[in-house]
Parts: sequence; C-alpha cells; structure tokens
Amino acid sequence: MALIKSISGIRGTIGGRPGESLTPPDIVKFSSAYGTWLKRRGKGAHKVVTGRDARVSGEMVAALVNASLRSVGIDVVDAGLVTTPTVEIAVTGLGAGGGIILTASHNPAQWNALKLLNEAGEFLSDADGREVLAIAEREDFDYVSYDKLGQQTGDPGWTEKHVEAVIAMPLVDVEAIAAAGFTVAVDAVNSVGGLAMPTLLKALGVKRVIELYCEPTGLFPHNPEPLPEHLGEISRVVKEEGAHLGFVVDPDVDRLAIVCEDGSMFGEEYTLVSVADHILSHSKGPTVSNMSSTRALRDVTEGHGCTYSSAPVGEVNVVAEMKRTGAVIGGEGNGGVIYPALHYGRDALAGAALFLTHLAHEKISCSSLRRRYPDYFIAKKRVELTGDTDLAELGRVLAREYPEASQDIRDGIKLDLPSGWVQIRKSNTEPIIRVYAEERDRERAEKLAANVTDIVKNL
Repeated sequence: MALIKSISGIRGTIGGRPGESLTPPDIVKFSSAYGTWLKRRGKGAHKVVTGRDARVSGEMVAALVNASLRSVGIDVVDAGLVTTPTVEIAVTGLGAGGGIILTASHNPAQWNALKLLNEAGEFLSDADGREVLAIAEREDFDYVSYDKLGQQTGDPGWTEKHVEAVIAMPLVDVEAIAAAGFTVAVDAVNSVGGLAMPTLLKALGVKRVIELYCEPTGLFPHNPEPLPEHLGEISRVVKEEGAHLGFVVDPDVDRLAIVCEDGSMFGEEYTLVSVADHILSHSKGPTVSNMSSTRALRDVTEGHGCTYSSAPVGEVNVVAEMKRTGAVIGGEGNGGVIYPALHYGRDALAGAALFLTHLAHEKISCSSLRRRYPDYFIAKKRVELTGDTDLAELGRVLAREYPEASQDIRDGIKLDLPSGWVQIRKSNTEPIIRVYAEERDRERAEKLAANVTDIVKNL
C-alpha cells in the first residue's frame, strides 16, 4: 500500500488504512483542503471541474471528491469520463477556479489519484501545492452550513468540444489527413482514450479506425504504461490489418506512443521530436523538454535554427520554462506533447492530430519518418527507495567516477557526457529512484545506466 503526497496531487493505492493508502478519509481530507485553498485564494470562481479516467475505483473516488468540494461551498461541474487534457480545457472554457482530475495516469489498476489544477487549467505551482498540503496536514478546513453548500451539475459534452478545438488548430490539416486514406489502430487500454481517440480520428477523416481495448471498463488488459514491452498485441494487429500506424495512449490520455506500419516502435521519446519537427517547419521558436528526455529534440530544434532548453521533470516545470522562453512546442519524452497554441498541458489528442498532419504532408511511411531523426537510446533502471539518499555524497562519488562530465543538480543529479547523459532522481509518483542514461549506442546506454545504478545501490 502507498500514499504519495506531492505538490501536483495525491496518489495512492485503493484500500488499506487511512494515511497509508488512498482511503475515503484521505480523499475527503485532500479534496476539502483543495476547496478551502481555492476559496481563500480569491482568484477565479468558486467552481471546480472534475473528471475521471475509467478505473474501477473512479466512480467511488469521484463521489467523495465532489461531495467534499460541495461541503466547503464549491460548485462542482462533473465532466464524467474524460481525459486529463479535456478537464484542463474545460476549466478555462467554463471559467472555473480550478479542476481535479481523478486518475493515476500510467499506474496499475489498484492506484488512483487526485491531480489538482489552477484557474488556468494547469497543475499547481510548487508554492500553491505546498499550501494545499499544509491545509490538509492541519485539517484547517472551512466547511459551510447547509444553506451554503455548493451545487453539482453534470457536463458530459467536453470530449466533443476538445476534439473540435484540436481540429481547429492552425497546424492541423484535416484535408491532407483525409486525402492520405490512413488506417489507424488504437489501443486505449480500456480507459477514456477509447472514447476520445476514435472520435478524434474519425473527425480528422481517417479512413479506417481499428479499435483495440476501447471499452472504458477500467479493466486494463495489460500494463497501462505505453512501453514497447506492453505493446505486442497492437504491433501484431497493425501488421496483420495493414494499418499505416497505431496509436497507444495511457489511461488518462496525456501520453502518446506510436507503432509503425511494420510493427516497430516509433519510440515514445520521438513522439515529441516528430511533432516538434512539424511545428518548427511552419513556426520557428524555442522548444523545451524535461531533463530526462532525448537529445534528439535538441538536435532537431537546432537543425531548424532554433534554441532548445531543458527543465526539471514534471509538467509544471516544463510549462514554466516554456512560458519563460516563449516556446512554440514542448513536452516530455514519455510521449507528452504540450502545444501552447491549444493549451499548456500534455495532450495525446493534439499530438495525434499534429503527427498525422506531419505524416500526410511528408507522404512517407511511419517507419521512414522515424529514420529521419537521430538515433539515441535511453536505458532505464529503478532502485527501490528504502531510506534517504545523500545526493551530495552521490555527486562526489559520480564526479570521481566520471571526471569528464558536468553536473546539473536542478532535478536530482544529471551528468552531461560528451556522447550522452545519465540522470538520477527520486520519482514523483512511486517510492523509487530512477536512473536514466542515454547514448548513441544501446549497449553503451545500458552499461552506463547499470554502472550508475550499482553506485546508487552501494551508496
């Protein structure tokens, strides 16, 4: 059992004891804290949009969240089964003061979470998140009397509004996509992507949509994180059905993975790279990704004569850097595309529409498009977190082991090496330390990650 409290929200496994996992008392406490914070903040309406992915626990969690918000005098607009980016768009579309998305993203089915948004439909800043956590810790809630309870309404039409907004984006070419006659397979892991992705693809004029696990039952047919080792079935379907490509989304549809026509993986890291290539071909400007993302985005950006910068891991950090630099495209190497012309949030629907436009314009196969981009290989390791890790001591050990590297300590420790990099950081979503290493050769990346993992374990 686990309960992880961070500035962006509360994540935990369902069942167990209060304070040790995500139980009804925990859900009530943190929802009440968020509603109390929103009212005291004095920005935006006392109205919150809620929405959820299709997890089995979602209906129960939503009932508790909505009731808790109403109990502190917040009006609730329940968007129902919708994607994370759909809730983000609905917050600004309805002029709400904030939003709560009920999803544990790529985590397995026993997990759920409360993701907290501000009035801009963006994840809370560090300061705001800490204030919500402090209110929860003190149980300093402002419950209202019976005659001041918030009202609850349903507004289930936001998936269609989201799709309409994506199609209206200036760099989405519906005519070109329709003319290409694409056949696209979709694996939505039996969550809300099964509602949103086919709707989008049909609206874009995709000739044939093959739906794989698109019933929003919440019964995940495989590990919901869209990694190559979990995508064997859609790879087979794409080849057998002669599809031009396959799209895979996680349960809340903020990550997009792509399968090529030959069943090979386009690579989650390269979703953003390819979309950025399309954007920069039409609109020059800076790009941003997090420090754990591939160098290929930097290479492609500089190839367009533009500048690239990195940010610590976390959507809120990437968005802050994008705003600081005026980036025209950004995101994270996990398949998260942030296109500010639509909104400042990772959005698999936006990513899919932009990618299909790029592919239609280039008039080549998905695998041929992938070969245009520089090859980097990222090896990923994890170390179970059993106690505190002395990052200062770790930095000294790494400096002795890799004297040629420069260290960046904005987010854990990142070593920039002549031909690659390695980063060691505590996860925001699981009780582990992640070790990511990137090199131009897979064997060298695996060796670098393994060496650094051993150093962390021995420390």
